[in-house]
Amino acid sequence: MTNGCINRMTRDELRSKLAEFKLDTRGVKDVLKKRLKNYYKKQKLMQKEPVNGDSYYDYICIVDFEATCEEGNPPEFIHEIIEFPVVLLNTHTLEIEDTFQQYVKPEINPKLSEFCVGLTGITQDIVDKADTFPQVLQNVVDWMRQRELGTKYSYCMLTDGSWDMSKFLNIQCRVSRIKHPSFAKKWINIRKSYGNFYKVPRNQTKLMIMLEKLGMSYDGRPHSGLDDSKNIARIAIRMLQDGCQLRVNEKMHAGQLMTVSSSAPLEGAPAPQMPRYRN
Repeated sequence: MTNGCINRMTRDELRSKLAEFKLDTRGVKDVLKKRLKNYYKKQKLMQKEPVNGDSYYDYICIVDFEATCEEGNPPEFIHEIIEFPVVLLNTHTLEIEDTFQQYVKPEINPKLSEFCVGLTGITQDIVDKADTFPQVLQNVVDWMRQRELGTKYSYCMLTDGSWDMSKFLNIQCRVSRIKHPSFAKKWINIRKSYGNFYKVPRNQTKLMIMLEKLGMSYDGRPHSGLDDSKNIARIAIRMLQDGCQLRVNEKMHAGQLMTVSSSAPLEGAPAPQMPRYRN
């Protein structure tokens, strides 16, 4: 009955009702409907049973790599990671608690194309002075360990699409002759989560469109890995506020990208470790 009533509301009526409950009134009509329905659902569940706050990840690590590229991206071109950002989102406070960012020196194509510099804003000078990937990955692992991820606090990785982990990280690990890090073998693909939660088609889940539909605009420089990661974190925060339980939905298994069922038990990523070198 409640859902039927919400479905018949106009956008103004939805915004008025959301304001009454002191909820966010930004976003397109479908987003507003979902937000109001989840509010009522949450209220009903709270009457039935106390919410177990221990069952969800304490932190989400948002990663959005930048990689070497050429205009038109010829199929034989090997992409190498040149920026490794991590945004640490506290799921209890729904705030960005910390960020990590380091640039990476590419080895196969050490000279960046003009197209790549223009797209990412990363200059030749920046990558020339940077560490190679294995050292940067070690720095990421150390940074995550200092924040007690996987030991004191449960966490998981989150990306905008499948490519960061299944393609860029996978290729980079082969180039650097190291195994795929165990903490990055499963992740939340926020595009899938967003599409399923707000019931929108796949072509409506690009970063700029997701922000726009949620009533937000991009903050920072597009294709800066750190700025992209922060904006993805803003989408994740809004989805958690709207009642979505973001959970791992993709994984790498035997070098292949696979879907993780929503009925699979909720498991955090393992404590970060530096992967072994390949034979």
